[in-house]
Amino acid sequence: MFHLFGNILTRYGTAANNRGQNEGNLSPLKKLIWKGEVHSYVSSEAIRFSLRHYWQESGYNVNRSWDEDNQDNNWQNPDFDPVTFIDDDVLGYMKAEAAKIEISDEIDVGEEIETKPSEEQKAKKKRKPKPKGTIRPRRGALEVVHAVSTLPYFDDITFNAASGAKGRTSLYSTEFHATSYQYGFALTPEHLKNKSRINAVLDGFISIGRVAGNNARFRFDYSPSIIVLRWTHDFSPRFFYCFEQNQLGQVSISDLVETVQAGDIDPKELWVGGVKNFEILQDLGMNVFPGVKSAVTALKQVIAEDLQLPLGS
Repeated sequence: MFHLFGNILTRYGTAANNRGQNEGNLSPLKKLIWKGEVHSYVSSEAIRFSLRHYWQESGYNVNRSWDEDNQDNNWQNPDFDPVTFIDDDVLGYMKAEAAKIEISDEIDVGEEIETKPSEEQKAKKKRKPKPKGTIRPRRGALEVVHAVSTLPYFDDITFNAASGAKGRTSLYSTEFHATSYQYGFALTPEHLKNKSRINAVLDGFISIGRVAGNNARFRFDYSPSIIVLRWTHDFSPRFFYCFEQNQLGQVSISDLVETVQAGDIDPKELWVGGVKNFEILQDLGMNVFPGVKSAVTALKQVIAEDLQLPLGS
């Protein structure tokens, strides 16, 4: 059984958030403690949303489409259909229904109600099982981890004011962070109803432009600067969060190199795109490409052969 793993490093930029969750007049970033320091992060759910939105804008048949004008989702089939819809197949779903009241639980209008039920009625009530709700889940074939900043957060805040007449809400401030983000994903194509959708997943990850609260006011480029992909029979990725970045923006993937040198990853299983001056990766036997798109294109050809997918799928 084949597994596809990926680790993505976004481009360097100033990340901010305007997702409607404010602390007073402050729009905060999501933060966590990472290696003993405060880092900002973007949730995996936000990345999954952006991936679905990419499919929607690219003409794929999605069950849940985003209406920008109404700021809400439109559903085609509330019962879900992983064969028809790519998002139901790749991302999974959970349909939960509340328990339905049985007819015997309802009281007839003409029935006399005793203030004190008899012992027989009490025993019958105890024996009668309560109706239960139902849950119909489908585990997503794609799993995405949180995107964590490569650099610590240093409490950078912008102060702004709305134009025109000023009021109590005219002043506002926004946390921002000069950094890159890195995150990983895992996909087992055997779990897909349509294995060829693995190509749409790869196309989505290299085409995502914005994630989470980015809008016309704040923009951060979430497209990959560097991507590492692994096509393998191994159940474990073994290289998530393999990028390191210093304050000058210089990137290192020494952790990945050490893992390969230790023999835990076969270098022939790795496709690396977007790297510069990483001749050591080629010397180790990895498939190295100057661009992200060229690396994905080469891997897709291998995947098509291994999964026996029709050309152009």
